[in-house]
Order: sequence, then C-alpha cells, then structure tokens
Amino acid sequence: MTAARVARASEADHDGHAYWALVWETAQRENGQTALRCGLGLLRSADVLERKVGCDVVGNVADAHEPLRSEAATALMALAEVETAACVLLSLVCGLGRAQDPRAVPVLVRLSGHEDADLRRQVASEIALVNSGLPDGPDVRALIRLTQDQDPEVRNWAAFTLGFQLEQDTTAIRDALWKCTTDECGEVREEGARGLARRHDPRAVPLIAHLLDSDDGSQVFTLDAAAILGVPELLPALAAHEPDPPETDRAIAACDPVRRARMEDDAWTVVVELDRLRSDIGAALSSPRYESVHRMKLTHRETSDAGYDAASLLTRADGDPVRAAELVVADLTGSAGSGPRTDRLPESAG
Repeated sequence: MTAARVARASEADHDGHAYWALVWETAQRENGQTALRCGLGLLRSADVLERKVGCDVVGNVADAHEPLRSEAATALMALAEVETAACVLLSLVCGLGRAQDPRAVPVLVRLSGHEDADLRRQVASEIALVNSGLPDGPDVRALIRLTQDQDPEVRNWAAFTLGFQLEQDTTAIRDALWKCTTDECGEVREEGARGLARRHDPRAVPLIAHLLDSDDGSQVFTLDAAAILGVPELLPALAAHEPDPPETDRAIAACDPVRRARMEDDAWTVVVELDRLRSDIGAALSSPRYESVHRMKLTHRETSDAGYDAASLLTRADGDPVRAAELVVADLTGSAGSGPRTDRLPESAG
C-alpha cells in the first residue's frame, strides 16, 4: 500500500514500476493463496486506493496461478456490480483480462459504454482474453461499436483487438474494419487494413497498395498485412518501398511466387532433415490463415513443443535448410549458445 501511495503521488516511471514489481512478487509467492486472501480482503475496503490495489493483486494472482482464476474472476465480477470509481474499475478490467474467464463478458460489455475513455480503452484491449468465441457475440458487437468511439485511442485498441487478436470472420466484422480504413487516425486505418488482410478480404489488396504508396505513418502494420496477403499484385508497391528494409523484404518474399515457393521447399527440407538427424523429434509445417505465409511453424516434440518462424530460421542458417535443421537440434539439446534469437516463436503461437 505504501508503494501504491507513492506511485499515485509521483509522476516518475520508476515509482510505478516499483509498485507493479511488488504486486507481481506478492502474487507469485507460494501457491498464491495468501496473496489472493489479502487481495480479496482489500476488495471489501471502503478506501478507493485499497480496492484498486486489491484488484491489482487478485488479477496478478490469476495471471500467475491458473487454478485460482475462477475464484479471482468471481470476486472481481461481484465488485463490478457495485464499484463506481473509474480507477478501481480500470484495475478490475485488467484483472478480468488476466483471469481469462468467459463469464466476465457481460461485465466488460457493460463497461464498454462507460463515460471514462481510459476505461473503454482498457475494455477494448482486454476483451480478447475474455471473449465468448461467438462470431456475433456481445463482446464482438461491443468491439465493433468501440471502433467508432469518439476517442482515437479507444478506436485504435478496438480496431487492433477486432482485426488482429480475434479470428472471427463475419460480414459485420469486415464492414467495421473497412470503416476503420477511412478513420482520421493513421494507426486505426492501418489496423483496419491489417484486419481485412488477415481475413483475405479482396478489398484489402488495392487498399494495402495505396497505403504502401503513401507516406502515412511507420507502415509496419501495412507491411505485415502485405506479407499476410502474399499476393503478387502488391509487388510493384513493395518494390518502391524502402523505409524498413527487413520488413519490406519479408513482405516481398511472401508476395513473390518464386521466392515463396523456394522458402516453402526449403522449410520442408528442414523437416525431412530433422527426421534424418533425430527421428525421435516430430516436426510439422503449418501456414495459419490469419498469419503471414512466412510464419510457417516448425514444431518439435521432445519434452515440450517449440515453434519456429520458418523464414527467420532459414535466415539464421544463411539459407541452408540442412544447417537450419542442425540449429534446431542444437536448440533442443541446449548446445546452440546464448546469442539473440529472432526465429523462435512463443509457446502460445505453436
């Protein structure tokens, strides 16, 4: 509580970092039961800051200890029925996101209409973790509404969540993303275009080409969208694009049929070579619909799954698929060294 009071009164980033470090440390201790009990007690406090800290503790316990998520979510949802302080609700929404309990969807949908813009933005960013999974669920409808919010940051997060984090694909979602592409905020426009590209909407092709030809923003999302589409029609616009060579080259490789075919052949060679080197390791390739064709994953089963970005793995091996297979074996056996890695995917991506 002392750290929370200091952080609230200070504008220094390190005070806020110190507070969150303590919250996380507390949540991780033992099996989380003691921290959860403390957090639940704070939720019943008459003091606004204590309730806020209670939400932070309970949410971090849910993040650190999956068996406690249901109890944590239940408590936070109960508080949401009576809480009026926006700062507490902000922490409450974060906690519900960490708990990842679909029962919280009605709570987040209700709070998506709150008068506080920061709270609406937080709902837009967390609702993907608590989503119903329904193509036309109340959470999706809330996000669609938030893409037209008066606050640009709310629209930005809503467009990102709707277009990039969710995989539902309906006419209503596509129409909302299309409206985003005409938003006055450049980031919202890029998120809308990337969301359409992930769903391989044909309208995205001329749209991405137009965005590439413009000087609007960093265009990182636009290049990502081009790589996801992977169509040769984008090659002229990509050829004239130079702000970020690595990302541009990645998009060109995805859209160039010759280079893409070569990469896919090399990636398959990695799988075959892995089977030759270590037949006890299972390997497979996949190219998810919502990802770039260059995010083909190699998953290896020994003691646990490991995912790789096939294109980055081949780059790391200087384009040699045999060497790439050797690097994977070295990774799994702990003999690959400790240098920076850009080809390994997080477990959730596998």
